[in-house]
Amino acid sequence: MIFTPSPLGGAVIIDLEKREDERGFFARMFCEREFAQAGLVTHFVQMNNSLAVQQGTLRGMHYQLAPKAETKVVRCVRGALLDVIIDLRRDSPTFLQHASVELTADNRRMFYVPKGFAHGFITLEPNTEAIYLVDEFYAPECERGIRWDDPKFGIAWPLEPTVLSAKDAGHRDFEPTFHLGS
Repeated sequence: MIFTPSPLGGAVIIDLEKREDERGFFARMFCEREFAQAGLVTHFVQMNNSLAVQQGTLRGMHYQLAPKAETKVVRCVRGALLDVIIDLRRDSPTFLQHASVELTADNRRMFYVPKGFAHGFITLEPNTEAIYLVDEFYAPECERGIRWDDPKFGIAWPLEPTVLSAKDAGHRDFEPTFHLGS
């Protein structure tokens, strides 16, 4: 695997290191030893699967509060999506900054999202499917969200969402006292 740091500390873009021949290729998507050498979480308790039938489906921006904050490894296995994160770590030099990575079935790229980040994505093609590993069990009492179009972050979504859950549409603008539990 090839680990490339994103502009936001701790978030990493992961590309497959393919071994190709006339049959196609072979590559590891996860190796505990390589993740550990890169300083990444190596223990995951859930593998989630998401399918969005329509292009323009937006999921996010989600996160969980400590002690159930989640680390995620996200990969698109069909179609294409723009994966977006926001740094919510108060002590981080990139606090409240965002970054995005295009994940597609063709590029097989993964995005490692550490604890302390809000996460979401918009689908760029119909029938887009994503899988992600998570290192904490889902805890509804710790779940939070930020409005996807909060002007504080200035995220340049590549298209206007066409499908958005009522829950995601109801998220508030970011307020540190509400969102970070102060």
